[in-house]
Amino acid sequence: MIEIKVPELAESISEGTISEWLVNKGDKVSKGDPVCELETDKVNVEVSAENDGVITEFLKESGDTVEVGEVIAKLDEAGEGSSAPSDKDDKEEAPKQEVKEEKSTKEEKAPASQETEEEEQDDTDRTLASPATRKLARKLGVDLNKVKATDPLGRVRSEDVKAHAEQGNSEKESAKKSESKSSKPSSSTPEQNFEKPVERVKMSRRRQTIAKRLVEAQQTAAMLTTYNEVDLTAVNDLRKRRKEQFLEQNDVKLGYMSFFTKAVVAALKKFPRINAEIQGDEILLKKFYDIGIAVGAEEGLVVPVVRDADKLSFAGIEQEIKNLSKKVKSKKLTIEELQGGTFTITNGGVFGSLMSSPILNSPQVGILGMHKIQWRPVAIDEERMENRPMMYIALSYDHRIVDGSEAVSFLVKIKELLEDPESLLLEG
Repeated sequence: MIEIKVPELAESISEGTISEWLVNKGDKVSKGDPVCELETDKVNVEVSAENDGVITEFLKESGDTVEVGEVIAKLDEAGEGSSAPSDKDDKEEAPKQEVKEEKSTKEEKAPASQETEEEEQDDTDRTLASPATRKLARKLGVDLNKVKATDPLGRVRSEDVKAHAEQGNSEKESAKKSESKSSKPSSSTPEQNFEKPVERVKMSRRRQTIAKRLVEAQQTAAMLTTYNEVDLTAVNDLRKRRKEQFLEQNDVKLGYMSFFTKAVVAALKKFPRINAEIQGDEILLKKFYDIGIAVGAEEGLVVPVVRDADKLSFAGIEQEIKNLSKKVKSKKLTIEELQGGTFTITNGGVFGSLMSSPILNSPQVGILGMHKIQWRPVAIDEERMENRPMMYIALSYDHRIVDGSEAVSFLVKIKELLEDPESLLLEG
């Protein structure tokens, strides 16, 4: 019999939740076939069979939390698969069950000699009890010396043993409930019962992780946000002039994200502490630029990483973002594609957000928020006004290592680069 275990997932992930089984008991599987989908803190991964055979037993159900290395199912290499258990199997099960019941009955009717032996072994105990009572105590795991006797002569009866066992179970249950309540995170609002219809939905593992990390980021970092606005007239003109040629040459559209990614990398090079993280009492300055791009998914926000963004062209960045977005939609992202980012860009503008304060993606110390492009009247000089495509941008940063002057200058640098997009080529 082969055991199917939870494989190694990633260095930072030790457990997951079985979201669904992809096979049924009795199904025949080949080596490499997915048998279940596992939901982790970051992505969903498939657990595959490592041998050919037939699924004989599920040790875990959908919704169960499992750890790396834990056995979740069993596989019979010599078995023959079937789509569902046959009537023959059901009939074969019945005699086995009868045999077990017979065996159990025989055990209950133990020979008198056996009880005599047990009684002799217990003669050393000072507690007075019949052989049947002693046997019941052993069965329930009760120490007779701790049982309170109700008999006037001090003899422990079966009823006393049962009462003691029930009391012990009750105390254990109370302790478990108390422990469970203390382990649950405290809520600012008590649980309420509503007279009107409500629906109570359990949070997914990923949603719980997102909630936990966002709260941790706010509690751990000295988070502050600074704002600016960008005139995207020049970027729009460049995209309009080059979009058809760009699409024809690169098989990908020229979007805004490549401009913002290029601008962010250039600004990070000038202000390296925004591309860092805190480790104990040290600042870890990163000399590479892996930019996380926040993407909304059904299960919650994920941040796939564009590796070495400083070495990619506009087309390379757009192509990488396109590939990662496809993987998010098809749930094919790997854990490695979500790890190791040095800075994050999030675009609430795609949902219509005009202004917001993004929360840090720990352990990073900076995140840029993009917003909706809004046409607004802008003063060109003292006499002229023009309608321009304007966007508010926001930088949230960890004030523990990033000074306010650095953060403001960083955002101004991005503004300058985007309002003169040709300069991005020189910066690159």
